[in-house]
Amino acid sequence: MMFGSSLLAAIPGLRHAFFTREGGVSNGIYQGLNGGLGSSDDPAHVAENRRRMAERIGVTPTNFVSVHQIHSPDVVVATGPWPGDRPRADAIVTRTEGIAIGVTAADCGPILFADAGARVIGAAHAGWKGALTGVLESTIDAMEKLGADRSCIVAAIGPLIRQPSYEVGSEFVERFLDADAENGVFFIPADRAGHAMFDLAGYIRMRLENAGILMIDDAGVDTYSDERFFSYRRSVHRKEPDYGRHVHAIALESE
Repeated sequence: MMFGSSLLAAIPGLRHAFFTREGGVSNGIYQGLNGGLGSSDDPAHVAENRRRMAERIGVTPTNFVSVHQIHSPDVVVATGPWPGDRPRADAIVTRTEGIAIGVTAADCGPILFADAGARVIGAAHAGWKGALTGVLESTIDAMEKLGADRSCIVAAIGPLIRQPSYEVGSEFVERFLDADAENGVFFIPADRAGHAMFDLAGYIRMRLENAGILMIDDAGVDTYSDERFFSYRRSVHRKEPDYGRHVHAIALESE
């Protein structure tokens, strides 16, 4: 149903999970543990799946919070359940115990953060656009505003689409090269002319390292090729009308 980061698992008073599809109630293309509020799955199934994830993380379903993701660098601070609609953002930070902050993904990079000493945590949704426009740095900055120190932050990169599965066009490559010529190291030629294979995980790791994060863990899992995970790109290639989403989450236990 889930697996974790050894670096995060070593921190006392912390719960986290990168969830797989296993252990859920959804059917068909959503088979398993679909937590996507934005999917067209039966809302009752999504609610039950999220309840199961909340239980595994050790929080109540109302304290299992996520945002309306928009592929932005925007981050919000959570102190409890949202009073109204979910905020539009791509990262959440908190120092409040007893709430789980989660990001939704189905190929994009879920990154979970923790400063054990300051007891500040973060969760970021880093697809190529969020990573390129600074969602990781925004998350780290927001954690520091809550008392964290970036030199003490552990970051765990979860299941995401890996380079052997991530073919992109020449305009995509140009966008990254225009931002920084050194980004060329994250591309290798694809079999198809005019295309390249993109190393999203490597790019995320570089951004984290450049931001001063010293301790980085990577799950090393490819959501596209591993059927234990939902994959947006796989669903497109199979011409499916929609796809399930994972919620990967982290919480501070109440002391």
